[in-house]
Amino acid sequence: MITNVQKQSEKAPDSSPRTPSSTLGILLALSFSHLLNDSIQALIPALYPLLKQSFSLTFTQIGLITLTFQMVGSVLQPLVGYYTDHTPKPYSLAFGMGITLCGLILLALAPSYPVVLLAAGMVGIGSAIFHPESSRMARLASGGRHGFAQSLFQVGGNAGSALGPLLAASIIVPYGQRHILWFTLAAFAGIVILSKVGRWYADILAEAKPRRSEAAHGHAGMSSGRVCFSLFVLLTLMFSKFIYLACMSNYYTFYLMEKFGVSVQGSQLYLFLFLFAVAVGTFAGGPIGDRIGRKLVIWISILGMAPFSLLLPHVNLVWTAGLSVVVGMIMASAFPAILVYATEMLPGKVGLIAGLFFGFAFGIAGIGSAILGKVADATSILFVMQLCSYLPLIGLMTGLLPNLGKRSP
Repeated sequence: MITNVQKQSEKAPDSSPRTPSSTLGILLALSFSHLLNDSIQALIPALYPLLKQSFSLTFTQIGLITLTFQMVGSVLQPLVGYYTDHTPKPYSLAFGMGITLCGLILLALAPSYPVVLLAAGMVGIGSAIFHPESSRMARLASGGRHGFAQSLFQVGGNAGSALGPLLAASIIVPYGQRHILWFTLAAFAGIVILSKVGRWYADILAEAKPRRSEAAHGHAGMSSGRVCFSLFVLLTLMFSKFIYLACMSNYYTFYLMEKFGVSVQGSQLYLFLFLFAVAVGTFAGGPIGDRIGRKLVIWISILGMAPFSLLLPHVNLVWTAGLSVVVGMIMASAFPAILVYATEMLPGKVGLIAGLFFGFAFGIAGIGSAILGKVADATSILFVMQLCSYLPLIGLMTGLLPNLGKRSP
């Protein structure tokens, strides 16, 4: 039934007002829930300096924490997306937030490093359930403005990722690990909101009338081989983006502390500045893509940040902070454009595409974090930052993508 709902949304996106208040409310609810989900998720890397000290961890062990919750999300998200493409579960989002809540409680009370890994894995499971189905709901509520809807949805997540370190610096770092329990309130709020969103989604499914339409296998005029190659290019571009993001999210604080002597709390504020810029860039990427095309946005957002990322490891603290803002804003505009571009190539498979790309983002960030931690132990954090500064040059592969143009309603 969900495929009928999606195809109606994709084939006739302009048959209803662009942003009716009911669906705009759903988009805002999804965005705010994304904020709550990702702020909880962002607590984990924000806690690394505290956990490193409490459990005497190496950088490799820190990387394995990220690998645990990122890889769980990476493996599960495509499976969840594929399953819900065929069997929609309106209340799965609230259930996933419940698992995140349990992981949060376990993280607050964790007495040892293995328990920290278990808690991180539970947070990964909750995120794996959340992202594919919520991305589909955002598309259904888009009113035809798919880039805008995806950006509004994702900006909530990026805002949450930015708030996590700030909240950790204000609440957890000064007072200790057990104060993570305060963030269970955010998880409870997410459960309530997502239960109401699930009720809306259930009503949509109940009202949807099956109608005959041809199954969409890809964008008109593109062979399956061309589609597969384009997906490979998009995933490679995602690789450059999320390895760099993993470097900044997990090791930027250590870089600032080692090179400039910044305190733990001070480094969290600089990380917040970078992640807030990521949130702003995410919100801009989708609407701009609706106007000028996804491919051009992808060009600008990945390759365009290269001069700034290459310069960042060679400047003083003030310039480092400023360049991190520029890099974050430019880089973040890519993901909404990439995701919508992929769904336009494979209409009717929103859950699978969202699960694949969110899952790949989780997985590559987790693997990258573990590898970068190992490299940092063998060399230095300064070397890791210089190494990752070259990743945006992979953006040259954008030239291999076809020009999709605008799909007719």
